Amino acid sequence: MKKYLAPLGAALACALGVGASMPATASAAPADGAARVVAPAAASAPTALRLMPLGDSITWGYASPSGNGYRGPLWDDLSAEGHSPDFVGSLRNGTMQDPDNEGHSGWRIDQIAGIADSVLATYRPNVITLEIGTNDLNGNYQVATAADRLTSLLDQITGDLPTATVLVGTLIVSTSPTEEASRPAFNARLPGIVQGEQNAGKHVRLVDMSAVTTADLADSLHPNDNGYRKMADAFNGAVQAADAAGWIVPPATAPQGQVRSGITGKCLDVKGGSSADGTPADIWTCNGSTGQTWSAHSDGTLRALGKCLDATARGTANGTPIEIWDCNGGANQQWQATGGGYRNPASGRCLDDPGLSATDGTQLVLWDCNGGANQQWTALPVS
Repeated sequence: MKKYLAPLGAALACALGVGASMPATASAAPADGAARVVAPAAASAPTALRLMPLGDSITWGYASPSGNGYRGPLWDDLSAEGHSPDFVGSLRNGTMQDPDNEGHSGWRIDQIAGIADSVLATYRPNVITLEIGTNDLNGNYQVATAADRLTSLLDQITGDLPTATVLVGTLIVSTSPTEEASRPAFNARLPGIVQGEQNAGKHVRLVDMSAVTTADLADSLHPNDNGYRKMADAFNGAVQAADAAGWIVPPATAPQGQVRSGITGKCLDVKGGSSADGTPADIWTCNGSTGQTWSAHSDGTLRALGKCLDATARGTANGTPIEIWDCNGGANQQWQATGGGYRNPASGRCLDDPGLSATDGTQLVLWDCNGGANQQWTALPVS
């Protein structure tokens, strides 16, 4: 990058990872004066990206006529550069080809922290673009500790995904007197925070958003499409620099497969293959569909279609229906592979096919563990 936040000086340049000398590429002329053709070193292919845009309404693309915000031009740039990007998240906004994101309008740093474990475990990105803090400052919410909350969020993200690269954008300029009173001091904390993460061996990089000016705003807080274009350029440059540094590793994939019942030919299934919250988990003839493709995660969840296997309404009694729901870290979404089946530790009860039913569509329930064939399930390896 050519331009830095003036008050941040050398500290920002260090956190951005710029200023290192580049190796010389010219070679000495041959002694006999003959022309030499030196084949260039083969460039490694750009790393595949499973990228999560994470943040507030700026990540969502508010005030962008297309709804694409910075995500649209960033996706286009990464595609043109050969990265095969896959944007991920539980939300979708915009006309772009791949509108998935985790941009939550109006959210603060602590609110993003509240969903981070769940969405990171679900989507397992290898790159996260993070732009957050605007609502903390604009809402005058515990401003003095906002940067500390950001530090905790970065520790949380890198703890969940130690090999992921996190690109932290500085807060863009605004015309809100409330935010502008605190924004320079908040941004001034970021180089030290990022440097601390790097010193701990984490792949966290600061992304300078000072190219966005008040002329690039659609309202007091949000960029227009020209401002979003500048944000895309900054994030794209950070992706390229991180990739060149060897930070970006191929996306991790959780082991996936069918969870077969002790009832011959039947599988754990999401009714109708629907990802809607509250869709029953049922028994169905094994067919290899996405509604029967599950993954087991280290947080104790069983997941299909981006949702978690869930005991309805946090129930613990015999007969509590089983469904799928947004992953939320609840005890009713914990499952231990034990005794040839899956046990919910909060209730002490097991995943059960009531009455040993072989009828497709029978909703599963919690029931006292008894070791019956209707409580036998092939366990998946945990990611």
